[in-house]
Amino acid sequence: MAYLYLAIAIIAEVAATSALKASAEFTKLFPSLIVMIGYGVAFYFMALVLKTIPIGITYAVWSGCGIVLVILVGALLYKQIPDIPAIIGMSLIISGVVVIHVYSKTMNH
Repeated sequence: MAYLYLAIAIIAEVAATSALKASAEFTKLFPSLIVMIGYGVAFYFMALVLKTIPIGITYAVWSGCGIVLVILVGALLYKQIPDIPAIIGMSLIISGVVVIHVYSKTMNH
């Protein structure tokens, strides 16, 4: 269940972060509600994950996946296309998350 909760936390955080731009500094109600509810859901489910997965690993996966997904959402919704250095950076983030999952012994504690 921890990985399901982590996925929910990541999706909620990405939705909240993506809506932050659309909220126009919290002057638009619907996007502002998405931001507040999304972050609340994200942190609630992240707290559930911490019962099983160490905080460092949880945060690394949560933030790494969130960064990559927010960049993809930015490209799709806001036409903010990443350049080559950004793509290389995202590749390194993804590689880091994979290394943690495949090789880290702390994942089992």
